[in-house]
Amino acid sequence: MRHSLTRMAAGNPASGPESRDMQLIETLSAALAQQGYETLTPVQEAVTDPALQDADLLVSAQTGSGKTVAFGLAIAATVLGDSNSFGAAGAPLALIIAPTRELAMQVRRELGWLYAQAGAVVTSCVGGMDSRDERRALERGAHIVVATPGRLRDHITRGAIDMTQLRAVVLDEADEMLDLGFREDLEFILGAAPETRRTLMFSATVPPQIAKLAQTFQKDAVRVTTTSETRQHADITYRALTVLPQDAEKAIINLLRFYEAKNAIVFCNTRAAVARLTTRFTNRGFSVVALSGELTQSERSNALQALRDGRARVCVATDVAARGIDLPNLELVVHADLPSNSDTLLHRSGRTGRAGRKGVSALIVAGRMRAKAERLLRMARLTAEWGPAPSAADVTARDDARLLADDAWSDPVPEASAALVSDLIARFDAAQLAAAFVNLYRARQSAPEELSDPGTAPERKERAPFGPGVWFSVPVGRANRAEPRWLLPLLCRRGNITRDDVGAIRINEDHTLVEIAAAQVDRFVSALGPDMTLEDGTRLTRIEGPAPARQTAAPRRPAKPSAPRPDRPAASAPAPRKPKVQPKPQAAARVTPEPAPQKPEPKPAAKPARTERKPMQPDARPKAGARAKSGARDNPAVTPKGTRRAEGQNARAADTSKRFVPPGKAGTRKPVKPGGKPRMPKGGDTRPRRGK
Repeated sequence: MRHSLTRMAAGNPASGPESRDMQLIETLSAALAQQGYETLTPVQEAVTDPALQDADLLVSAQTGSGKTVAFGLAIAATVLGDSNSFGAAGAPLALIIAPTRELAMQVRRELGWLYAQAGAVVTSCVGGMDSRDERRALERGAHIVVATPGRLRDHITRGAIDMTQLRAVVLDEADEMLDLGFREDLEFILGAAPETRRTLMFSATVPPQIAKLAQTFQKDAVRVTTTSETRQHADITYRALTVLPQDAEKAIINLLRFYEAKNAIVFCNTRAAVARLTTRFTNRGFSVVALSGELTQSERSNALQALRDGRARVCVATDVAARGIDLPNLELVVHADLPSNSDTLLHRSGRTGRAGRKGVSALIVAGRMRAKAERLLRMARLTAEWGPAPSAADVTARDDARLLADDAWSDPVPEASAALVSDLIARFDAAQLAAAFVNLYRARQSAPEELSDPGTAPERKERAPFGPGVWFSVPVGRANRAEPRWLLPLLCRRGNITRDDVGAIRINEDHTLVEIAAAQVDRFVSALGPDMTLEDGTRLTRIEGPAPARQTAAPRRPAKPSAPRPDRPAASAPAPRKPKVQPKPQAAARVTPEPAPQKPEPKPAAKPARTERKPMQPDARPKAGARAKSGARDNPAVTPKGTRRAEGQNARAADTSKRFVPPGKAGTRKPVKPGGKPRMPKGGDTRPRRGK
């Protein structure tokens, strides 16, 4: 059976909620009753089972199921023992580790009111805050410490926190900490904690790396899975809205206007997208704040506080910055960019529909992203309502319905406004009063956007005929790197015209011709002034008369014929081309019966470098090169010269005595004696050395 978290409407607030299996500690039960809790959620009931009082727990529950209060109740008996309150603060008894600063501060607030009547001192150690203040707070003593992994490891390394008295360690959003790369920090922290501690891991999902971490640092951990996980986010309505890519931001504006949620959060994948949407929403009149990693801790805290106080209604955030934040009045989640995986989709959507409240999660599916959206929903086991984004007519109809359902229609006339009401009735009739009221009501709202039909491709707008125009000359051309992409905006800005008022732009080598619509010439000239100056002293010149002819490139100069040489007669016909000389073959070729042409005498070979060679043995065979030469003299049908050369090269390469040795290295080694073994180099290398 699924138990929802409700608020007490009446009754004795001192009688707090009771678990089905155990009686809660008196001080904690009173704190829950003071906050209006009547029953516990499934995860809260599961972790308060007396059989799990001393066990390590691996808890998986969906977002918004009350995990913070759950682990606060789970460690109560461990840190309090048989007492209902804490003693004097000293070394920490419990350690809560959260992935982000916002989540850590939120956990600190939740545990603050939960353990307030027990006299607990709860402190935090998070990045972005002054570490000296944190060290002083730890020196004064604390019962519970809430920290982020990086800052906590720094305090442990510096010896600022005493871990010897720890009785319980809780990892909140453990899967997110591993995704953010905190595995090494977590292993260091858990390794520094006493082995007798309890270790509790809470996570929305339990991937394999979480299970492996639990096996390493938990002892006989009990896996706790709540029954509510069988229905993912039952209190959240999912909508998938198909739009054209160019209408994605307009669709988000209409979505915010359609629901008019008390708080809404728009998720983006990059900080640049957060900055762009924040600027656009601000210009459209929305009270908006941004939440991204580039903000300081004070800026992020102020943004969240503005949402809680009602000073801001819309938050544009990235995934990591908004991880785990809890806004009580968050009714709408918009995925401006589709998440990368189904777990991120669940974490994003879990910001709404918390603690039994209803919420809407809308996915903006632009262009060809439908297949990805369907895959994300299928992997998350979610069902979404597919359809178009709210149109301008839908937003207007929703505004009219809200106007008619407003409670102001049934409110009595205030005594202070009675005279003004009577005056209005006397001056105007009912139709005029109703029209003025509607106009004033709609003026407070941002106008909805017109959206194109996502099923049809946008039509390309054809430019109307330009008509008559007047030409102007600009003294910049190709030599000055003139381009229409900067000339056109400059002309429109300085001449107070639009791009539709500019016709042809002809860029020549040293000047550019620009055509301006005849109907806009007077305004163009008036905006430029009597000097007709564009920028940096560049002056325009008006060309009177017909349109100038298009300048063509100068023709190439023909090649100058060469004069006949006096020592050669003029040829009446072109001489035939000489046949190309075929390259000599490098491999064995067919021998032709024609005799080979007589070869010129070879030049004497250069004197080789002096080397000490091994004397020839009596039974040594002649070298391959010598055999080839003698065969060439005796046999007329010899192989081609290229083949003989290749064989001679192979023979010389095989003979180590004919390898090249630099002149400076000649004679540095002793020759091998006849019949002796060659000297082996050091290191066991049996390859022969170069040289000798």
